[in-house]
Amino acid sequence: MRYHNITKDDMLNGDGLRVVLWVAGCEHECRGCQNPVTWDICGGLEFDDDAKQEIFTELEKPYISGITLSGGDPLHTMNRADTGGLIEEIAEKFPNKTIWLYTGYEWQEVKNLPYMKYVDVLVDGEFAERLKDNKLQWRGSSNQKVIDVKKSIEIGKVVLAAK
Repeated sequence: MRYHNITKDDMLNGDGLRVVLWVAGCEHECRGCQNPVTWDICGGLEFDDDAKQEIFTELEKPYISGITLSGGDPLHTMNRADTGGLIEEIAEKFPNKTIWLYTGYEWQEVKNLPYMKYVDVLVDGEFAERLKDNKLQWRGSSNQKVIDVKKSIEIGKVVLAAK
């Protein structure tokens, strides 16, 4: 897996103060994307042990609510195994931190990934420029959903996250 940036003390990509991992690679290439530099699966930097430790150091801080994985797309087909391993490791080491995940894939396409059970909130769906709305919280266009993953898995249908 490759990445472009690790943002610290972020307040825009999920609830509370967060660390954000901007993963490289996106197959959707949405028109009007805010981050097209992240589309290339070979772009950015190798996600190595130093990058992982940088994230863990941030997550150890008591005021950090959790991590958000964005990009690009953390669920690009070539990122899924590495993303899953990282999510599982974070869930184990930091059980009181929340995990948010942004993807261009729809809930129905990714809900059965084995590590999805560790994700707290999934923002799904491609960004649709014609449905862009700057007043929406945590999403760029009105077709995207902010999903409470654990409740959705529990009852077997999409449950939107409380705002």
